[in-house]
Amino acid sequence: MIPDQLHNSHRRHRNALYSLVVLLAILQTVSFIIISMQVSKLNIKIDDETARTASELKQYTSNMVETYDSIYQENFNQISDSIIHQQESFDTEIKNLKSSEGDFSGVVEDVVRGVVTIRTEDSIGTGFFVNSRGFLVTNYHVIKDKEDAVEIITYGREVYKANFIGKDENRDLALLLVPGSFDSIELAETEDIQVGKKVIAIGNPLGLSFTVTEGIISGIDRVGPSGMAEYVQTDVSLNPGNSGGPLIDTRGKVIGINNFKISGAEALGFSLAAPVIKEQVNAIANQTIIP
Repeated sequence: MIPDQLHNSHRRHRNALYSLVVLLAILQTVSFIIISMQVSKLNIKIDDETARTASELKQYTSNMVETYDSIYQENFNQISDSIIHQQESFDTEIKNLKSSEGDFSGVVEDVVRGVVTIRTEDSIGTGFFVNSRGFLVTNYHVIKDKEDAVEIITYGREVYKANFIGKDENRDLALLLVPGSFDSIELAETEDIQVGKKVIAIGNPLGLSFTVTEGIISGIDRVGPSGMAEYVQTDVSLNPGNSGGPLIDTRGKVIGINNFKISGAEALGFSLAAPVIKEQVNAIANQTIIP
């Protein structure tokens, strides 16, 4: 009996041990599953955090790229503007240098595009644009009694009908308009008008279109037909057809509008001064044509 009891006892212990092993295995398996699930959740959280961090990093990088691109573009534009400004300044200096040496070719090349021939059925003269919107001036005597039948011929040989805006007959000044976009000529300031300064006249003397003559300013504040001291005296050769054309300095600015010469005398021409032109044109138009 004892052996049988021992055998049964061992069997019970063995079964209990097996049960314990199975239980431990089950617990281990369950624990592994639970831990795996937790790790999986942690990985998901880590993945989510990583994705969020990556998204934020991408947005930050994109913003930085845009910022630097904007700064780069602004700097590039500034450099481009500086280069253009320097080129324009250089071109101006070259033209001024040519002018100081008696070569007006660079100035004339720019200015002549703003000069026009004024024509009616029985007269011919000159005019020039004072505003890029098509406002131009000439001597009133060139178009007198023909105000409704005035044509202009541009340097490019284009012909337009001009509309008469108004006049200052006392100063022999007329304002016309050809609607469109044209090259205009800038007017000089009072301080730019100095005795001894080199000047040129552009006009159509005796019908010879766009003729250029050179001289100097011989005097300022001369009394003219208006009875006021507002004329520039010049020794530039002026002939019929020059009337209404610009007297220009070495920078291409209008010193005055060529009005008249003294008959029987040499080199005595007179031009209505630029500041007076500006004032009277704006008064005739009742608006700011020349700023």
